[in-house]
This record gives sequence, structure tokens and C-alpha cells, in this order.
Amino acid sequence: MEKFKPLLDLQIKHRTSLLYGLTSLLTAGGERLFSTVVFQCPCTAAWNLCYSLVFLLVPALVLFLLGYLLSARTWHVLTGCCASSTRAKCPSGCRGALVLLKLTASAAFVPLTWVAVALLGGSFYECAASGSKILARRLCQKISQCQNVSSHCYNVSSQCLEQLPLVPCSQAKESSVQDLLKDLKAESQVYGWIMIAVIIIVFLLLTAVSRCLSPVSFLQLKFWKIYLEQEQQILKSQATEHATALAKENVTCFFESSHAKEIHTPSIKEWQQISSLHTFNPKDQYYSMLHKYVSRKEMSHSIRSCEGDAVIPEPGSVDSAGISTTRDL
Repeated sequence: MEKFKPLLDLQIKHRTSLLYGLTSLLTAGGERLFSTVVFQCPCTAAWNLCYSLVFLLVPALVLFLLGYLLSARTWHVLTGCCASSTRAKCPSGCRGALVLLKLTASAAFVPLTWVAVALLGGSFYECAASGSKILARRLCQKISQCQNVSSHCYNVSSQCLEQLPLVPCSQAKESSVQDLLKDLKAESQVYGWIMIAVIIIVFLLLTAVSRCLSPVSFLQLKFWKIYLEQEQQILKSQATEHATALAKENVTCFFESSHAKEIHTPSIKEWQQISSLHTFNPKDQYYSMLHKYVSRKEMSHSIRSCEGDAVIPEPGSVDSAGISTTRDL
């Protein structure tokens, strides 16, 4: 086991990066499998565009919705929001917009990867562009025949417009029309690389701005991450032990018809307080809602947000801390 310890440490240290990398590889592999095995361009003017857009955008939409569905942070924020007793604790205004932006950015990573890989492959775009009347006219202008030496050209060739939908299937009779497949593939790959560049630039800018506005320093941010990881592990371990002891006591009393020993379990109000959206105040420096609850419990039973609290990007998901992991859901 000692030989595998460095690998385990690496996995724990770079868990988020490895997860995103693995997700990207699986998405790219799934797209290539889809485009080569499942996708078959109909090569008709009526269906090319619609068919291709369905294969390009519908899987991206499904992946986007799954990003919300499988995110523990989504359910951490939404759970109890419709209940009258906890509705006021739900994020709203700028605070709610920031939370929604975080959730959307996380959920959009996989579908954007799908679209970018699909554009680099070119199959979907080639089929869609060949069935678009607007793009077809632009492409056919390149091969329109000239009327005389003065290079006065005819209007778009009707023959080109008719044969262009057949290009993805290599069935165009005119070689000049079939050669447009290279242009379609080149355009698709250019758009794919542009999309990748834009995503990286936007991600870099958002990360730079969030770090620049962070009220804590780089080393304190690292300490915060270590604290959150340890709190999550200990909370899950303690919750498992407590739940096991409580379940064992109840089952034993049921079979033996005896009275259960009193085992203290946090009240619903206490669970709600540590499950609220975390806000950070540089004056108090509470690193999680559990930390905030324990530190202020003696002063007040309420740990509502006060002046100076702000929702900031945490080094690890405070919203999904503890036992609320995706696997547990």
C-alpha cells in the first residue's frame, strides 16, 4: 500500500482537476462514438439541418440538465426552499444570482465540451451546413461558372444547390461540389477552436476576478480548503457512527419491547442552520456553516447573515460539505 500512497495523495490533492479531466475524456469519447456509429446524415435538403442540430444540441442539453441533477450543491440550495418555515433562508437578489451563476458554470462544462469536440470532428456541421439554404448559397458562389473573360458570373448554380445536401455522403456528381466538403470541415474545426479559446478565456477571466476580489490571501485559501476537506470527512464519519448507534438502539428496543436510551440528535432547527448557504465575513472568519454555528451557539441560537457577510468562491464546495455528496444523493 505504501507504493500507492503517492497516487492516493495526488488524487486527493487534485481531485477536482482530475474529475473535470476524466469527464472531458468521457464526453469526447462519447461524442466520437456517437458521430461515427449512431449519426448517419440523411443527405436530403429537408432533413440535413434539423437532423444535425438534434444530434449536436439535444445531447448537450441533456448533459446540461444532468449537470444540475447530479450536483449536490443544487439540491443543497433547493432543499426546503418551498417550505414556508425556511423560504426566507433561500438566496435571492444578487446573492441568488451569484449562486445560480456558479451552478450554471459547473453544469455547462460538459455540454460545452460536447459541442466543441463535435465541431472539431466536423460530421455534424458538415451535414447541417449542407442543408442550410443560407450557407448553401454562400458555398455555391465559390464554384459558380463565369460567363465570359470579364469574369461576370452567373447567379448561384441551381445544380450546386441541388447536389450540396449529397456532399456529406460523397454522392455529389460534380467534383467541384464534392470538394466543398473540405471547406465545410475546415469551417467546423475553426469554429471548434474558436469556441475552445473563448471558453478558456472566459474561465480565466472569471477565476482571476474572483481571486482578485477574495477577502482572504492565497495561503489562507489553502488552509480553508484543508479545513473543509477534514470537516467533510469527520462529519460523514461521525454522522455514520451516530446514525448506526441510533438505528441499532431503535431496532433492539423494537425486538425486545424495551424503552430506548436517550441518544441526542440535532433538532430540525439546528440542521437547518448548518445547512444554510455559507457567507464569509472577514471579521469573524468562519470557514463553514458548522464552524459558524458552533462558534456562535453560545451567543445566539440564530446564525443569520449579518453586515459584512458575502458569498465568495470557496476552495472546495462549502455548499456540498459534509454528508451531502453526489454519491450520497
